[in-house]
Amino acid sequence: MELSFGKKKTTSLRKTNWKDYFKSHWQLYLLVSLPLLQVIIFSYVPMYGITIAFKDYNIFKGVLGSEWVGLDVFRYIFSYNRFFKVVRNTLTLNILDIIFGFPAPILLALLLNEIKNSKLKKSIQSIVYLPHFLSVVIVAGFVYQLFSTRRGLVNSIITGLGMEAIPFLTEINSWITIYVGSGVWQGIGWGSIIYLAAISGISPQLYEAAIVDGASKLRRMWHITLPGIRSTIIVLFILKIGGIMSAGFERPYVMGNALVSDVSEVIGVFVYHVGMESGQYSVATAVGLFQSVIGLILVVLVNRLAKLFGEDGIW
Repeated sequence: MELSFGKKKTTSLRKTNWKDYFKSHWQLYLLVSLPLLQVIIFSYVPMYGITIAFKDYNIFKGVLGSEWVGLDVFRYIFSYNRFFKVVRNTLTLNILDIIFGFPAPILLALLLNEIKNSKLKKSIQSIVYLPHFLSVVIVAGFVYQLFSTRRGLVNSIITGLGMEAIPFLTEINSWITIYVGSGVWQGIGWGSIIYLAAISGISPQLYEAAIVDGASKLRRMWHITLPGIRSTIIVLFILKIGGIMSAGFERPYVMGNALVSDVSEVIGVFVYHVGMESGQYSVATAVGLFQSVIGLILVVLVNRLAKLFGEDGIW
């Protein structure tokens, strides 16, 4: 009886503490409630539309009135040769983005960290951050101005030297190189911010001790800086892997053309063509759902793999 009374007393005390805590911090909960409400309304409520992937959606009948067809839509897209081509293109472009684009901000952050002149460091940071604030359309405009066959700056120089113009934007290999390079250029500065913040958290005493021991800058980077930001690298890599099936829509759509459509048509562009132009909303939704499920599975797998190697992961 005493034990039961003790439990009731403890539970009552916890409830009282929780209520007191809520009353004393209600302003914080009010601030949190607004973005939380936005997420619920614009991110979770529209998820009901996923049911279209399992229905023969008719725009006149609506989501509720359309007939259920089970997995027929998925069977249709898995028997569609064009679907596997866009999956291949998405994986190819994203893997190249990871290979070249993921280490680039880390390398830039390491180099910026070694610059001791604060004015020079801030000037370089401002310059490399700028491309992030440009829209994909403007970046694509730069690309066309530089690499266009007829009026591009690079080809103007090449033809001025007496050589033939190179079709950079219509030849598949060169288009992929320019596509990946433009992504690295646009994201390298912004991506380095997180790594610079992580580097600032490393104790300066470690560097001082390494200098006393005669360690070179390269040794300090390898043995102090990189281990110091390893957990940040792992977390960002897991998030990057989660988006490996999502190449976005704007960059491949704006930079692509008919001559390189065999490699430029990714899942996002495919969904746009099928959903918005052909009106096959069920197919477009099913492809998007497939993309999200694969991304979720990859995040879980990579997060578990990171924990097996002793890292914290993202949860």
